[in-house]
Amino acid sequence: MCGFAGEARFEAARHGASSFAAADVEAVVRMGATMRARGPDGAGTFQQGNVALAHRRLRIIDLSEHSQQPMTDPALGLTIAFNGCLYNYRALRDELAALGYRFFSDGDTEVALKAFHAWGERCVERFEGMFAFAIHQRDTGRLTLARDRLGIKPLYYAQARGRLRFASTLPALLAGGDVDTSIDPVALHHYLSWHSVVPPPYTILRGVRKLAPATIASWEADGSCRSHSYWQLSVRADPQMAALPRQERERLVEQALRSAVRRRLVADVPVGVLLSGGVDSSLIVALLAELGASGLRTYSIGFEAAGGEAGDEFRWSDLVAQRFGTRHEQIRIPSAELMDALPGTIDAMSEPMASYDNVAFWLLSREVSKSTRVVQSGQGADEVFAGYHWYPKLAGSADAAADYARVFFDSTHAGYLDTVGDAFATDDASRAYVQRAFAASASADAVERALQLDATVMLADDPVKRVDNMTMAWGLEARVPFLDHELVELAARLPLDDKLGDDPASLRDGGKRVLKAIGRRLLPAEVVDRPKGYFPVPILKHVDGPVLALARDALTGARARERGLFRRETVERLLAAPSEHITPLRGSRLWQLALLELWLQARGL
Repeated sequence: MCGFAGEARFEAARHGASSFAAADVEAVVRMGATMRARGPDGAGTFQQGNVALAHRRLRIIDLSEHSQQPMTDPALGLTIAFNGCLYNYRALRDELAALGYRFFSDGDTEVALKAFHAWGERCVERFEGMFAFAIHQRDTGRLTLARDRLGIKPLYYAQARGRLRFASTLPALLAGGDVDTSIDPVALHHYLSWHSVVPPPYTILRGVRKLAPATIASWEADGSCRSHSYWQLSVRADPQMAALPRQERERLVEQALRSAVRRRLVADVPVGVLLSGGVDSSLIVALLAELGASGLRTYSIGFEAAGGEAGDEFRWSDLVAQRFGTRHEQIRIPSAELMDALPGTIDAMSEPMASYDNVAFWLLSREVSKSTRVVQSGQGADEVFAGYHWYPKLAGSADAAADYARVFFDSTHAGYLDTVGDAFATDDASRAYVQRAFAASASADAVERALQLDATVMLADDPVKRVDNMTMAWGLEARVPFLDHELVELAARLPLDDKLGDDPASLRDGGKRVLKAIGRRLLPAEVVDRPKGYFPVPILKHVDGPVLALARDALTGARARERGLFRRETVERLLAAPSEHITPLRGSRLWQLALLELWLQARGL
C-alpha cells in the first residue's frame, strides 16, 4: 500500500518535433511529497525524458530495499509505480519463473512489472487483489495506467495542453499546479443528489478526473489514448445456482469467503481486524481464528452518546473478541476530540465525503496504526449481499430508477436547483446516470439492478474511498475480503432470496441472509440477529453546538459568499432548523453543504 504520482509530456511529439519536452520533475516531486502519510517508509523518483514518476512506500511485503519504487527493470525496458497488493503474487512469480524470468526482489511490485512484460495489458486479468499502477515502456514511450476491478485503490488524473499528470490522490494533483479548479456542475449534482457519490470520470473539480474501476488506459508517445474495461460484473440470479440446495449455496459462499480472508493474510507484518461487532467483521475474525491466526489484534471504536443515541457497539465486539480470544482494544473517543479531529479528517479526503463516519475511521486508523500496519475490514458486504434497508423497498418496483432515487438520493432535481447558485444549474444528471445504468443491466429485477450499480459505482466512490482515505492518512493498509472479485462474482449469481431473505422485514432475514446463516454456525447468536449498526458518531449526525457553529462559519463566511456555490436563503433555512432537513439515508443536509465548503477551503480553493 503506497502512493504514487507522475507526469507525461506529449506536446513535442504532437507537433512532429524530433525530441520530447522534459517532464517537470519538480512538480512530480511536490505531488509525491503530499502523500507521505500513505507511504512513510520511503520515497523515490524516476525521470526519463518526457516521463517522471514519484513514489511513497509503506513496507508490507518484502521489507528490504529491493522493493523500493519507482522500480525499473533495464533489461525489460519497463518502470513501474504501484499501489496496493497482489495476493496471488507468489503463484504468479512461480509461473513467470517457469517462463524464464528472474527476480531481484521478493515483493509483488516486481511480479506486476514482469507480468506486464509477459502478458501485456491482459496481466490484470490474472491479478487477485487491490491495485493501481503506472508503467512506462522505455522503447515505445507508452504509459499505461490501470485500476483494480472494484476500485479499491484510487487513481486520479489531469490532462491539458499535451501533458498528463496522475496520482493516487486528488490533492497531489493540486500540488503539481496548473489545474482547472472550477466546480464541475455535473459532479456537484451527483454530490448533492447521490449521497456524495460522484461516479467516474467526474470529480468535483472540472480539471481532475478519475480512472474508472476495472479500467486500463494507455497513452502513446504522441498523446493518443485508448482505454477499455477488462472486467464487468453482472448481478443476475443464475437458474443453475438457484437449483442447488440452499445449504450447498451457503457452503459455496463460506468457502469463497474463507479463501478471500486467507488471501488477505499475505504480508511480512502481522494482520489485524477492524471489529465493529457486526456480522461482516465478526465473520472475518471467526474465519481467521479457524485458519489458526494466533495473537490476532482486533479494534473497535466508540463515542459518547448524543441525541438519545448510543455512541458505541462495544457490547457486540466484546462478545466476538471473547469468543475467539483476540487481543482486543476498545478505543473510546470523547466528543471534544471529535471537533479537534475534523480538520485532519477533511484534509485526508481526496474528494469531499459527507458521511459522518469519516471521522470515526480517521480516529480509529490513528489509534490502530500505533500497533498494526495491516487490517482486514468488513466493507462491501452490504452492497454485495443486500444488507441495506433500501433494497427490500425496491422489490417488485415498476420504475426501478425512480424508486432507487426515492430511497437513496439526498435531493430531488428541484431541490438541487433550489440549493445551488444559478451558475451551477444543470440537467438532472444523477437521475439520468441511474437510468442509463439500470437500462444496461442484464437483469429485469429492480433489486438486482440496484445491487449492480451499488457494487460497481457507489461502493468505490463512498465506503471504499472512505476506508482508503482515512486509513492511509495514518499509513495503515486496509484489506476488504468481501470485495474479493471471485466472491463478488459468486454473490452476483445467487438467487435474490439468499440476500434479502424470506422475510426482509425481520431481523433474522433482513438482508445478507446467506451471511447470517453462516454466522449462526460460527458466531454468538446475539451478534447475528440484532438491528444493523453503523459507525455511530452522534455529535455529527445531530448537527448542533460546536458542529453547527462550524457549519455556520463555513457557509456564511466571506469565502463562501464569494464562491456563490449555494443560495443564501437555502443556507439560512438549513441553519435555522438543521434537524428538520434529514436525508432519506438519515444524513444531515446542512452538514453535506458545510463539508463541501470546508473541503474546498482546506484545499485553498
